[in-house]
Amino acid sequence: MAKILLAEDEPHIIRIMHMWLVRHGYDVVDCTNGAQAIAQLRGEPVDLLITDMNMPEIDGLQLVRAVRNEFKMTMPIILLSARCDQSELLQQVAGLNVNLRAKPFTPSRLVDDIMRLLNEQPAPEKSECAD
Repeated sequence: MAKILLAEDEPHIIRIMHMWLVRHGYDVVDCTNGAQAIAQLRGEPVDLLITDMNMPEIDGLQLVRAVRNEFKMTMPIILLSARCDQSELLQQVAGLNVNLRAKPFTPSRLVDDIMRLLNEQPAPEKSECAD
């Protein structure tokens, strides 16, 4: 069973995502900010990271950079963002091998993305929404 680290500060999104991921057989660890996620990553490995962009203490972009540059982890990462400037965000994550997804999202589609990422190589950086 794959272990997924979910870093999200909105309780209702955590609840929905956690339910969907567990229902599909994943072991899920919830964190409500980037600092908690970094502490979790220091403690035990995970197979995939899902992180929100805007979080307290350490945001999703800082978390992704720590995962890639400080920890040298190659796990697939899904970065969720409600920001309107998706093309600018794509530039900020260039070279970090991140799968950018817009909020709101469809849980079933996110689960499909996770299944694909855990069974295949991560897709090139892209956004599912147009600017």
